[in-house]
Amino acid sequence: MFLPKLRAAVSLAVLGQLALLSSATVTDPAVLDACPGYKAKNVFTFGLKLTADLVLAGKACNVYGNDIAKLKLEVTYENEDRIHVKITDPADKRYEVPDSVFPRPHANILTSPHSASIRFNYTASPFSFSIYRASTHEVLFSTASHPIIFEPQYLRVKTNLPTQANIYGLGEHTDSFRLPTHNYTRTMWSRDAYGVPNGTNLYGNHPIYYEHRTTGTHGVLLLNSNGMDIKIDDTEGATLEYNVIGGVLDFYFLAGSESDPTEVARQYADVAGLPAEVPYWSFGFHQCRFGYTSYVDVAGVISNYSAAGIPLETMWTDIDYMYKRRILTVDPDYFPLDRMREIVDYLHQHDQHFILMTDPAVAYISDGSYPPFDRGNKADIWLKAANGSSPFLGAVWPGVTVFPDWFNTKTQDYWNNEFKLFYNPENGLDIDGVWIDMNEPASFCNYPCTDPFAQAIEQDLPPARATLPPPPDAPIFGNSQLRKRVDHSKDDVQNPPYAIANAAGIGALSDKTAYTDAIHANGLIEYDTHNLYGTMMSTATREAMLARRPGERPLIITRSTFAGAGSHVGKWLGDNLSEWIQLRRSLSGILGMAGVYHVPMVGADICGFGANTTETLCARWAMVGAFYPFMRNHNGDTSISQEFYRWPTVAQAARNALDMRYRLLDYIYTTFHEAHTTGTPVLHPLWYQFPKDTNTFQIDTQFLYGASILVSPVLDENSTTVRAYYPDAPFYDFHTLAKTHVKGGGFIEHTDVNFTSIPVSIRGGVVLPLRATGAMTTTELRKTDFELVVAPAADGTASGALYLDDGMSITPKTKTTVSFAYKAQKLIVKGSFGHPTGVDVARVRFLDVQHAPKSVKYNGKAVAKDAQTFDAQSGVLDVVLKVPFKQGFTVEFQ
Repeated sequence: MFLPKLRAAVSLAVLGQLALLSSATVTDPAVLDACPGYKAKNVFTFGLKLTADLVLAGKACNVYGNDIAKLKLEVTYENEDRIHVKITDPADKRYEVPDSVFPRPHANILTSPHSASIRFNYTASPFSFSIYRASTHEVLFSTASHPIIFEPQYLRVKTNLPTQANIYGLGEHTDSFRLPTHNYTRTMWSRDAYGVPNGTNLYGNHPIYYEHRTTGTHGVLLLNSNGMDIKIDDTEGATLEYNVIGGVLDFYFLAGSESDPTEVARQYADVAGLPAEVPYWSFGFHQCRFGYTSYVDVAGVISNYSAAGIPLETMWTDIDYMYKRRILTVDPDYFPLDRMREIVDYLHQHDQHFILMTDPAVAYISDGSYPPFDRGNKADIWLKAANGSSPFLGAVWPGVTVFPDWFNTKTQDYWNNEFKLFYNPENGLDIDGVWIDMNEPASFCNYPCTDPFAQAIEQDLPPARATLPPPPDAPIFGNSQLRKRVDHSKDDVQNPPYAIANAAGIGALSDKTAYTDAIHANGLIEYDTHNLYGTMMSTATREAMLARRPGERPLIITRSTFAGAGSHVGKWLGDNLSEWIQLRRSLSGILGMAGVYHVPMVGADICGFGANTTETLCARWAMVGAFYPFMRNHNGDTSISQEFYRWPTVAQAARNALDMRYRLLDYIYTTFHEAHTTGTPVLHPLWYQFPKDTNTFQIDTQFLYGASILVSPVLDENSTTVRAYYPDAPFYDFHTLAKTHVKGGGFIEHTDVNFTSIPVSIRGGVVLPLRATGAMTTTELRKTDFELVVAPAADGTASGALYLDDGMSITPKTKTTVSFAYKAQKLIVKGSFGHPTGVDVARVRFLDVQHAPKSVKYNGKAVAKDAQTFDAQSGVLDVVLKVPFKQGFTVEFQ
């Protein structure tokens, strides 16, 4: 969220960002390429390791500081598909991403470089290195002709790229999924990014990219949390260049695969961690807004969704509920505790859920009236100012604030206790999940923030209420429709010699956030750890929720993330705008998070957060949002209300979309379980499944949910037409089940796509376990029968899987795992049924059947004629079973 008066100045902010980008450091590449680089000496190879000294090869160029004369190179073949290349300064303790934040993967000591699928090669003088694919000798990464530069506050590595390279990742951004290759800069520095403007740094940082070629796909991670610019350009040969303002060079090279792009995602999961499993209910629909004025508003929204027949799984409340915007409080007049507890009880009684906002900034209230501050102050867990003794002060929603130091060993206990007290089921608010905002960390204090008290007054923090409180007894529900300290004493951490293209405020690293010289309890400073703050808060919050409800999967939705965050939390894409272009950009956003960075529980604010939506935009967005992994309608306090029931068209679009989503929910749940256990992505760009089809490489307006559900939305204003690409495979319309197969792949124009529909197709080759109907809650849905849809591939075969458990336990006591295989007109269902489904298989639907069957058998016995229906026009054979889904079976036809 951002201050209302700043929202009104978005255009001025954009102009400021353009001015900032013009002031970012720009150096002639020829100057950098003329630097001497290093020579490799004392090269030593033993087993899976290679080490060497790198000695400056000539007169230092000292572009942004003094070149470090001697470096240490260490290369480790960690397994057959991963090489770790690390370059450090052996004479100085430089900052590295702590293991406590990003646990390093272990190397397999039995790995041999001779059996590795990628290899490390080097030239000794001047030193350069390359990574190449062993089977083909194709070079995947090469620093040839581009000397490494290693200075106290500037590191540079540059690799050559193929012409028109297909690069994906390097988030967080709202640019195209396939990154531009001409004069393009990706900046890594977390910031509060209202409006999520493209071409700038946003909330989080994931310095991983995948490169796809028709010959294979590989990945490169630079594990470094310092600020950086990553530049891609093809002006004089295609290159990708890292410009980093601190830390070390810590690369992980992933071999990927020559045939299956999703293999590189699984390899990245081995490094960054497997995605967290989330509760079944979290895949339901969520509603929120900033600007609900009282508990009466909140209760009315819940009732109105029910009256409109639109499923509402989880109700959210933004910072409106807080007293003077202070976290861990409720406003006694507008959101009194007893009435809020009544709302939570009502939701739980109706199998629904409740989530509140929790920000990191704690109000600096030292008069003893605010216990969360007093307890934190007593425990001495605040991030410190540069003097190392007094807390660092910012200005956020409640006014002057302090920030928890997540590196402090006492902070987790503090956070656990605050959650235990405020979110106590007995006398507090019994939340089911947590929403984290502002954790870059964001501050409204303009740089230089020399007097946060004056700025808080100037910016009217906390803002006054604009409405009168409701009566305390107003009726609701029914009346409404670690390590040695790194020495930065010689560094300029406020204004480093190389200025990254930070788009916050005037571009200073400390603008709108904690100062870069703020000190953590372990001696680290924000200059190095800034990009980790959000992920560390998210992880601590997950631990606090686990302490509240031991053994249950928490749902934590955060704003700022770093590599590896998905193993703990989910994310929403931040404060977007109610614009058609932002609906379109949201697809590349979710593809990046779920398809590359392993943060699969992701979604954008449906209908847009800032500005006013329209009926048609909200209707289209509701349809698209049903295929976000995380589905939430949310908007700002200065925008019109946009709950789905506000317009007839949107209400119907939402009903239609949620019916599809809920019928697919067990397919979605199974897909997430596979991601959690293997690292296979939840969302796929088309090229993940069709890696040789060059037409798919740039497509980011369509995507696959799992490997089998193709979503092709209408994204243009006032349009009822969409030109969708269909690769060379059978696809079946989700509703009519009619088959489409464009031989060789090609575009099909869908016309008359009204505002309550969205083109969705089933990819041939899958057996889909669907619920027979949707439901109003996920609890009700789990009592609904299954139906199986058999959609054959071109060779007439299909397969699928289903995973079920209790939907909430981290370690479920019972599980059901089912496999489906279809071949030669016979479906075989088998598995282990440890977790009772409690429902039937209502029917099996066979697609692309050419003729009415002569006979249909279930477990070898004839099925009655009145239980069979064949539609010759659509080629669909329906076989009604109504058998308990508690064991395997077969269905076949001739």
